[in-house]
Amino acid sequence: MSFCWEERGCDEEMASYCPHAYASEDGVCVAECNYTFCTREQHVLATSIDLLLDPTVDRAVAIKENCRFCEFFLKNGPRLPQ
Repeated sequence: MSFCWEERGCDEEMASYCPHAYASEDGVCVAECNYTFCTREQHVLATSIDLLLDPTVDRAVAIKENCRFCEFFLKNGPRLPQ
């Protein structure tokens, strides 16, 4: 089972020619992409500056840029080794 931050919003065919999926340096889908919009009920835009700047969150695992600002990801996503 994968986590929502590990799944692209586009299907396999679209990802095969998407510049964000295969040609970008980090492979992250940008927030402006139509297929990164999250409709899951747990998706909430984080407003807490402490949560947004939490240095323990491993943001590198988020395949979509939008996840990096999602309260659910910031609270439940993987942490960097201490």
